[in-house]
Order: sequence, then C-alpha cells, then structure tokens
Amino acid sequence: MLLSADVLQPTAATTTVTRREGILQVQDGPFAETKEALAGVFVLDLPDLDAAIGWAEKCPGAGWGVIEVRPTATAIVNGQWTH
Repeated sequence: MLLSADVLQPTAATTTVTRREGILQVQDGPFAETKEALAGVFVLDLPDLDAAIGWAEKCPGAGWGVIEVRPTATAIVNGQWTH
C-alpha cells in the first residue's frame, strides 16, 4: 500500500549547499560537476528555502558532498493527492 510519494520540481528550482572548511556555500541550480550519485533522501516540511538551507547546512554530508535542496511539486499522503 502506497502511503506517501513526492514529485520533485524541475532542476531549475534546485539550490545546492556545501560546507567546506566550515564555510557555507549556497548556489542556485543543481551540482553537475561529476557523475551524479544519490546517497540518501530526506523529506522535510519547512516554511521556506532559508529554513531548508539551514537544515542542509547541518547535514554531516555537506562537509564532503553536496546537498541538493529542491521543493516538491505535488504529493500523495495517505492515498490522497495534495499540492
């Protein structure tokens, strides 16, 4: 039984977050320097992009990888479509 699914907005809506040597780096657009690799997914309900960047900065992976922040376009929750 499907409980939840999210569809991401296009890559144009992406913000990438990294933290190298303690310095936060935020840039518009996806990170496309090398082959893409997905290490995991976090789905958070946050009020805005600034809040999402704050959470991405705290992610341990931001110190060695790139955190892609992208809003969802639509979702299914408990079998019902939401926007």
